[in-house]
Amino acid sequence: MKPPPVSLYDATLRDGAQGEGVKFSVEDKLTLARKMDSLGIDYIEGGWPHPARPEDVEFFREARRRIRFTHSRLTAFGSTRRSRVRAHEDEGLKDLIAARTPAVTIFGKAWDLHVKVVLRVTPEENLAMVGESVRVLKRAGREVVYDAEHFFDGYLSDPQYAIATLRAALVAGADWLVLCDTNGGMIPGRIREVMTAVRSRVPGRLGIHTHNDTECAVANSLVAVELGARQVQGTINGYGERCGNANLCSIIPALKLKLGVDCVSDAQLRQLRGISLLASELVTKPPRDEMPWVGASAFAHKAGVHVHAVERLPRTYEQANPEATGNRRRILVSDMAGLATIRWKAEGYGLKLGKDDERGRRILSELKRLESEGLTFEGAEASFELLVRRITRGLKAPFELVDFRVAVEQKKGASVSEATLKVKVGDQVEHTVAEGDGPVNALDSALRKALGRFYPGVKAMHLTDYRVRVINPQAATAAKVRVTIETTDGADTWSTVGVSENIIEASWQALADSVAYKLFKGKRRKPGKR
Repeated sequence: MKPPPVSLYDATLRDGAQGEGVKFSVEDKLTLARKMDSLGIDYIEGGWPHPARPEDVEFFREARRRIRFTHSRLTAFGSTRRSRVRAHEDEGLKDLIAARTPAVTIFGKAWDLHVKVVLRVTPEENLAMVGESVRVLKRAGREVVYDAEHFFDGYLSDPQYAIATLRAALVAGADWLVLCDTNGGMIPGRIREVMTAVRSRVPGRLGIHTHNDTECAVANSLVAVELGARQVQGTINGYGERCGNANLCSIIPALKLKLGVDCVSDAQLRQLRGISLLASELVTKPPRDEMPWVGASAFAHKAGVHVHAVERLPRTYEQANPEATGNRRRILVSDMAGLATIRWKAEGYGLKLGKDDERGRRILSELKRLESEGLTFEGAEASFELLVRRITRGLKAPFELVDFRVAVEQKKGASVSEATLKVKVGDQVEHTVAEGDGPVNALDSALRKALGRFYPGVKAMHLTDYRVRVINPQAATAAKVRVTIETTDGADTWSTVGVSENIIEASWQALADSVAYKLFKGKRRKPGKR
């Protein structure tokens, strides 16, 4: 039997923006709203259209003007009327109506503690605030989503009153009754207990809104769906206050692939990783590699036993097809690798290594030796590919270092770095000098300047990330450091690594590999004479 439909409600642009370090411009919100519509999200909560939040007001205005939604219903967010104010005179409700969205979400108090201590009104007045607010919005022709804030805490404190708040909204015409674990303190067993009770006593369409303070937000949401919730609220990447909201990037594939709920199409589901990465980019937060379904590590295999099994049958160590959510399988190289890993990686480079191929053993032996010295290739696949090609194909370095010198000076209170470099290309030696914003930048500039005459393609390269890790901190200032750099030429991005007790030497190793990889991958011009 096909499971009943579930509506997806995205709160990234409002609730997600309340997370620490999360900030969206109006353009960011418009960009994400378009992507949400393409993904098949049913409701997009755009913000709180209040004069104190001018960016939200502008977003709703610009969304009306610039976006033609093909699936999603844009939703304004606010609260029930203030106490001792008539609903039709309440400025907050007027602002919600003025936003001209097809749907409106309002929250009201379902926990008697909040009613008495935070609102400081009688229980009866709070019920009137809920019902009257819903009626005003329904008379304005809006679909109304009622968020029962702190519902689960409220139910555990006074179940009769918590249920009464839902009934007040339902009688007034609310289209959705959403049970909120606002503090994020529930676990699946409690959600099951309360959902079961509510379903038997309240006939309206139920939804679920959970926070992640017990690391159970996704699990709690899925349990609620199994028990009858027909709307699931959450945010992309789980952004939100404190520990975040329920992560839609986990909920959506779990609904579709595990519970059989066709909440999005197969093609829409394949957009999920891209949207996750876009959201990370917009808020300038690094993507969480370990995130299920869409993270870079979600389908990454490191242990040789795992790689060997996945090579034969992927589902032995993968709970779903990576491509279903727009992800891909990754085979990591490390000192835990076996020959199966080496063969798999080599095949990805277009190199065939048989089971008894001695080159595979040489690669594995060299890999383990280098990692014992502090190198790691998990995040530096370009360096590993160069290693494989040097051993299997005798790949030669496109240039040879003669020497370099880096000087750092303080001049008039400012730090100035200068690199002097000699490299040999063919039978020619190029000697260059370059300044930079720090010694590594100066060395990078000098290297590309030296090679530019021979290999013009290096001029398009620039670093996008530079990371340093101390390997043996007990050695204090004599410790080894591992430098990993990420480089792009505008078309591709790759990572390389170097290790040394000298941070400049380690940086040089990573820089040299980065340029060598670019020259190997791109079209090269043979060295010419002046």
